[in-house]
Amino acid sequence: MDYQEIINQQGEDRSEYQNSVVPPIHQSSIFCFDSVDELRQNLKKELEVPFYTRGVNPTVTALRKKMAALENTEDALIFGSGSAAIAAAVMNTVSSGDHVICVQKPYSWTGKLLNEYLNKFKIEVSFIDGRSIANFKHAIRSNTTLIFLETPNSVTFELQDLKAVGQLAKEHNIRTICDNSYSTPIYQNPADFGIDIICHSASKYIGGHSDVVAGVLCASKEIVQSVFSNEFMTIGSIISPHDAWLLIRGLRTLPLRVKQSHESTLEIIDWLSKHPKVEKINYPFLSGSSQFDLAKSQMRGCGGLFSMEIAASSIDKVEEFCNSLQHFLIACSWGGYESLIFPTCALFDSANYNKTTLSWKLIRVYIGFEDPKAIIADFERAFEKI
Repeated sequence: MDYQEIINQQGEDRSEYQNSVVPPIHQSSIFCFDSVDELRQNLKKELEVPFYTRGVNPTVTALRKKMAALENTEDALIFGSGSAAIAAAVMNTVSSGDHVICVQKPYSWTGKLLNEYLNKFKIEVSFIDGRSIANFKHAIRSNTTLIFLETPNSVTFELQDLKAVGQLAKEHNIRTICDNSYSTPIYQNPADFGIDIICHSASKYIGGHSDVVAGVLCASKEIVQSVFSNEFMTIGSIISPHDAWLLIRGLRTLPLRVKQSHESTLEIIDWLSKHPKVEKINYPFLSGSSQFDLAKSQMRGCGGLFSMEIAASSIDKVEEFCNSLQHFLIACSWGGYESLIFPTCALFDSANYNKTTLSWKLIRVYIGFEDPKAIIADFERAFEKI
């Protein structure tokens, strides 16, 4: 089944809702049964049958089926945020005394989960340069139970070789988790390379309109059942049926949106790479970069997120550059219709992020649906300020 058929058809039985083309929002917290025995039997299969919306809701189930099929996995769960999906996947995997391997510079809240929260349970974490499979091999210990990947990561965009890591992990009976928010299932499918759990911040491309916060976990039925029965139901980090409906709506145009963002970004980066005031560009599909061949081998496209270091003499000049841009909003996240910038210099006086080792010259850029020529002209005007 191709992804457009999955997006349009998977999980939708229109005969069950009066042949409505768009599935309804099942705005109900509970679902009733015709007899006590029916109630009893459905309690035994709470992941499959609507019983209580904290567990299963028909609107959310339709989204689960689509996401699992898009990621080539058997099942999926939908969470209230990408952080919740990642936390549930990690907590389901590790126990007190275990060891975790994680790539350097993961998403900030993933780093906080691994580096700080897990300390409570005497779980050690090794942060490694994931660009070399040798670093994974050297980091493995007898108590290693998890390898956490983020390829590419969402700030400096280093990649990991999914196939090599997947094979290595299976040889040592280690579970793997990959944050696939950057690529979306349209451009990369980690499960095809042997990765066990795939997570997304659905607030990004999957939602696509900057109007919903959600997360996705895709895996085998066995893993999903385990996460559902433990972390998912215990912590209760769910989304509402309405938010699930918004994500289904977002999926309808996902291939078109990431394609346009990708094509515009290639044109803009081609211009930026020749500009004298751009010192460095981080982008997986940057021709000539050290990981370009790996990116092309495991990714079908790249989307619109990249970062660059500009030739500014001070943080004030970086701020002036950013403040001068007219076609960009200064905000976090990415994946919507709007172009965004997030300068790392803003992190240098922040309670949650003041330990960053990123360069103050670094600016993360997301290209939305504006005309690339307008974006280039906007950059040119801002560069004149520095």
